[in-house]
Amino acid sequence: MSDDRRRTVRRVGAVVLAVNLLLVAAKGGVWWVTGSLAVGSEAVNSLADVAYSLIVLAGLYLTTRPPDFEHPHGHERIEPFVSLFVALGVFVAGGVVLWNAATSVLNGTYGVEAGAAGAAVLAVTAGVKVGLYRYCLAVGRERHSPAIVATALDNRNDILTAGAALVGVVGASFGAPVLDPIAAGVVSVGIFYTGFEIVRDNVGYLVGAAPPEDLRREIIERALDHPRVRGAHDVVAHYVGPEVDVSLHIEVEGHMSLFEAHNIESEVVESIRSIPEVDDVFVHVDPKELGEWKADDADPAGGRGVAGPESAPPERGRKEGSARSEAADGPEKRD
Repeated sequence: MSDDRRRTVRRVGAVVLAVNLLLVAAKGGVWWVTGSLAVGSEAVNSLADVAYSLIVLAGLYLTTRPPDFEHPHGHERIEPFVSLFVALGVFVAGGVVLWNAATSVLNGTYGVEAGAAGAAVLAVTAGVKVGLYRYCLAVGRERHSPAIVATALDNRNDILTAGAALVGVVGASFGAPVLDPIAAGVVSVGIFYTGFEIVRDNVGYLVGAAPPEDLRREIIERALDHPRVRGAHDVVAHYVGPEVDVSLHIEVEGHMSLFEAHNIESEVVESIRSIPEVDDVFVHVDPKELGEWKADDADPAGGRGVAGPESAPPERGRKEGSARSEAADGPEKRD
C-alpha cells in the first residue's frame, strides 16, 4: 500500500468522525429542547455514525499499516471486517429508531413540534451528508476501499432519512403530528437497508468471489500484450480482502532459454500488478508446443484461455472431465 493511499484513507476516517460529532451535538441539542421524535431518531442515527466512525478510523489505521513478518502481504484483509462492523452499528441504530417510533405510536406520546430549529438542523444535515457522500464515494472508488465506500453508502442513506425526518417535523407544525413517528419509522427502514447494502457488498471480499468480468478481461489482455507471449490460459482471479490475487499460465516459444522465459514472466507480472485492484500475481510459463491450451474446454471457475492462431493446437476434441480453459481467438503475435 502506498503512503499516499495510507494518508488519504486515514484522513477520510478523521473527517467523517469530526463531521458526525458536530451533527450529533446539533441534533441532540434540538431534540433536548423540542422533544421531537423525528429529530431524536436522527440524533440516534448520528450517534451511531459517531460510534462506527471510531471503529472505521481504528480499522483504517490497522488496514493501512505496512507489511510485517506476521503479515507479509499487509493488513488490507481486515478492511471488509471493518465494513461489517459498520453494518452492525447501522442495524442497531435502525432497531433503536424503529422501537422508539413504535412505542410512541402505541403510547400516544407523539406530536411535539420541533419548530424552525428542528427544520433547520435537518436541512443542514441533508446538505452536509450530500457533501460527505460524494467525498467518501470518490475516495473509496479511487482507492478501492470497501470501508470508505460503506461509509459513503451510509451518508447517502442519511440524506434520505434526514428528509423523512424533516417531513415529520413539518407535518407536526401543520397539525399532522402522527407524521412524526411515521417519519421516524421511514428513517429506520432506510437505516436497515443501508446495513443490508454494506453486508452485501463486503461478503464477496471475504469469501473470495471473482472480480468483475472487465477486470478479468484486462488481466488477459495485459498478458497477451507482451510481444513474446503466444497464449494465456488457466486464469484465476479472486478477491483476498478488497484486493485481487491472480494466477495464470502463459505460453512462450519452447526453444528460448530459462533466462528469457524468466524475464518474460517478470514483465507480465509487473504489467498485471500495475492494475490498481490487483495485489499478488503468480505466472506459470509453459512451452507453447505442449499444447496445453484447449480451444473448446470451459473452466467453471471462470478461467479463460486465449491464444493466437500459432499457439492453438490443431483440432483437439473435448477431453472428458477436463475443465481447464475457455478460449477466444485473439490477434496473432510475432517476435
